[in-house]
Amino acid sequence: MAVNSIIYNLSIISTKTLILHNINPLSHSLTLSAYLLICVASQATPMAAQNTLSAITSFTPKSIPQLLKPAHLQTTSVRKDRHISSLTTSDRLKWRSKPLKPNEFICKCINRSLLQCQPEDTVVKHAKLVEVVREMTTNGIDNVKFDHLLMVDALERLGLDYHYEDEINLILEQCYLQIIKKGFIEHRNLYEVSLSFRILRQRGFRVPSDVFELFMGKNGKFIENLKYDIRGLTELYEASHLSIEGEDVLEEAAKFSSHMLQNTLSSLDDKEARRVKYTLENPHRRNFTYLSLLNSPKEFDAPILKELAELECMIAQPIRKMEINEVLRWWKDLGLGQDLKLARNQPLKWYVGSMASLADPTLSQQRIDMTKTITLIYIIDDVFDIYGTLNELTLLTEAVNMWDISVVDQLPYYVKSSFKAVYDTTNEIASRVYEKHGFNPIKSLRKSWATLFDAFLVEAKWFASGHIPKSEEYLKNGLITIGVQVFLVHMFFLLGDGNTEEKANLIDNNHEIVSSVSNIFRISNDLQYEKDENQEGHDGSYFKYLLMEHEFNSTEIAHEYVKKIISDTWKCLNKECLSPNPFSEKFLKGCINLARLAPLMYGYNNKNSSDLIEKYIRSIL
Repeated sequence: MAVNSIIYNLSIISTKTLILHNINPLSHSLTLSAYLLICVASQATPMAAQNTLSAITSFTPKSIPQLLKPAHLQTTSVRKDRHISSLTTSDRLKWRSKPLKPNEFICKCINRSLLQCQPEDTVVKHAKLVEVVREMTTNGIDNVKFDHLLMVDALERLGLDYHYEDEINLILEQCYLQIIKKGFIEHRNLYEVSLSFRILRQRGFRVPSDVFELFMGKNGKFIENLKYDIRGLTELYEASHLSIEGEDVLEEAAKFSSHMLQNTLSSLDDKEARRVKYTLENPHRRNFTYLSLLNSPKEFDAPILKELAELECMIAQPIRKMEINEVLRWWKDLGLGQDLKLARNQPLKWYVGSMASLADPTLSQQRIDMTKTITLIYIIDDVFDIYGTLNELTLLTEAVNMWDISVVDQLPYYVKSSFKAVYDTTNEIASRVYEKHGFNPIKSLRKSWATLFDAFLVEAKWFASGHIPKSEEYLKNGLITIGVQVFLVHMFFLLGDGNTEEKANLIDNNHEIVSSVSNIFRISNDLQYEKDENQEGHDGSYFKYLLMEHEFNSTEIAHEYVKKIISDTWKCLNKECLSPNPFSEKFLKGCINLARLAPLMYGYNNKNSSDLIEKYIRSIL
């Protein structure tokens, strides 16, 4: 396909999109068409364009099971404090410097020549619907009503909220002001107050938990008559999972709502009973967004949103296929799958972590880089568990701390090749961050890898010496070996949060938000303390060591004890996400989404994680 043809076709699409919204393409200093001419002419060659298109079409959903379960494996901007402006919201919306947000999305997709896979009318219709929904969202925004919050909830569940961040924040600011003045919750029912509380807390607003005292008696208990309000109880249960430590009202809300809902299950019709049961097992805050969407109440029934979501999916699918193919090519060229035949070889599964954390379609390169990082975390774990001797691993760890590839020259090929992969990939990511954001994060990235290697070496020494650590000793080290810190440090810089030395220090010092996500992942993983994925590894388990130290009456009681630790850690994570805090909303959302992924990855709620992962991958492709 010739470059001129690409430019011609994309220019037609962009020009029609501008005209569709009554924008004169010639009246802008840099129109979308001009942008396309620049980016395509400067970046694409005929061969590059053809390779990209081939990559998109070469991956098919039929290859998902094989990529998840290879034959040799037997299944296994820094956010500022919120300032409420005295200007009307309609005036503030007029200040937006980029009024046609769909074009930002399209530009980034076009940058990879991906829209050649989509009919022209699909792209134009998508851009039009984005603006129609924007008008719906801002209609009456100067006087926020409950319907605005229903719209925000629907946009977030459908993954469309990234188009409307300005509008959503304005709605929530107005709603928050009304709640502080007690004007919004007066004469509201339990469902409305609970949903309002949840939506605002999810976005970092410090809504006081005493808004629920309206539904409590003098004895500090919720009013008994609420047991008949199934919709209200369901949303109250959801809201209770946004609690932080010390909020007794929300503790009582969780107990009351779960007890009442459990008692009413037998009296509900099958459809409503399934929905309530699903909510009890998978509260939205702590469960993967996509899976929650499948079973969430359809309170905001707007066909146009579903239509937009479908078009969004159509446009995003080729992006995801391209990303997967790029990761597969990188993995094949790396050669570690051949060098380390006993190590895990599941690049598609590793992609899930990046896709779930950074679902925004415009973050394509970040997802690719994050998948590479996840891949290397797994591989290094296997090198320590399966391949290396203690002497080899000690020298390898020294080389990583020195960041000197020559130190491992005399070591076996599997040690050299694994470190070289980490070394080259990390330097490449650091270079890309520097080019885009003007700050070189190599010091922080190296430190995160060195910390991980140090922790892996501690485990290797435990095994070599026969040392059985105490549960807390193991957990302290295990929070590092789970690899979440390396993942989040890389994500932090790839999103542009760490563009100064001062901001880099935030993530270097293992911020509470990082340790909270690590704790959720580590303990979730260790609830399955049997040999993971049928490997002959030597991983320990917090759960196993806990059973050795304490006399539980049953394994079930021990499981509940550990799940309580996960629940308490979520409270800490909720607190760290409240405003003001020093992180961008994209980074915070990535952290929450990663924590939500734990039940899917490890299936500790008696679910088959492999089936759930495969179901998710099929849905996005």
